[in-house]
Amino acid sequence: SAALVIFCLAFSIHKRRRRLDEEQWETSLVLLSELPKRFTYNDLKLSTDNFNEERKLGVGGFGSVFEGILDDQDRTRVAVKRLDRFKQGKKEFLTEVKTTGSVHHFNLVKLIGFCAEKEQRLLVYEYMSNGSLDKWIFRNNEGSLDWVTRKKIILHIAKGLSYLHEDCKSKILHLDIKPQNILLDHEFNAKLADFGMAKLADKEESFVITQMRGTRGYLAPEWLGRKITEKVDVYSYGIVMLEVMFQRRNFNVRQQEDPTLVEIVKEKLNANQLCDVIEECCGNDEEMRNNVGEVEKMIKLAIWCLQKEPIRRPSMSIVVRVLEGTIALEHIIIDSSDATLASSDIPGEISSNATFDVSSITFPR
Repeated sequence: SAALVIFCLAFSIHKRRRRLDEEQWETSLVLLSELPKRFTYNDLKLSTDNFNEERKLGVGGFGSVFEGILDDQDRTRVAVKRLDRFKQGKKEFLTEVKTTGSVHHFNLVKLIGFCAEKEQRLLVYEYMSNGSLDKWIFRNNEGSLDWVTRKKIILHIAKGLSYLHEDCKSKILHLDIKPQNILLDHEFNAKLADFGMAKLADKEESFVITQMRGTRGYLAPEWLGRKITEKVDVYSYGIVMLEVMFQRRNFNVRQQEDPTLVEIVKEKLNANQLCDVIEECCGNDEEMRNNVGEVEKMIKLAIWCLQKEPIRRPSMSIVVRVLEGTIALEHIIIDSSDATLASSDIPGEISSNATFDVSSITFPR
């Protein structure tokens, strides 16, 4: 009898807390009502043909993405991201809606709307017909993008990050820059996507303190101290830049005994043998061989982004100006021995980068 009373009381308290939590959740969503459109779950269920597997565009860390057709006058084609309720919490969902819904730039994927009904959480984005960048540069271990397209993509990523870091009301740190989170439209214009891990910071703040987040192989070394700035995005950009240029992964989990792309590049740069790295890493890419001057400049820019000390990395607006040719890289001294090398032996679910001085240490495996 006493046990039954205690059980009923506990159940009542749990139910009340859940109701209050749902009310607070709904209040948070109402505050976002002036941003993107709010869809019903049934709207998106119909648009994706009940989330038909044949319409699945891909699977990410937080859920699956489906192609959808909205029931509007234009029959707008969209990408519907259905979040796994066990992987992305309410805070991350609100961050993505608030961040993506409030910023507008050609090189950021446009958030059209969202859905939040009971346990269902979905995001509706503009449709990017050429999918994610990784599918093009890592295709069958041999990339399929020409040199002009690769240069355009590298510039577009830089422009998107420059906007987030310097031109928004608050500074926005993306914190998960990687090829999988860069989408391509029908003309191979690149746009940053997936803001679930993003962090907003006042422009006056010199740093923010947050838990480690991001993806193995793209993390800046200062994550180990949890004090970060927008320069963690600059570091990740440096890795992505090299991957796009050479159309190969920096670090291959299945071939851990092989040197990483960053290791190869830095070794050749220290030995003043950048021409050799083009021969060693570009395979049958004749376009890279025919544009050695451009390739060398972009390699040096990537190395600048990978400096060990965050303060020594360039801002993304400077990166844009170098790529557009308004700043000559020749006037900037870059210390390749101060750059960091992606590694695989820091324990933890997402941590895999450590700092090494290439002139005094052998590379760990």
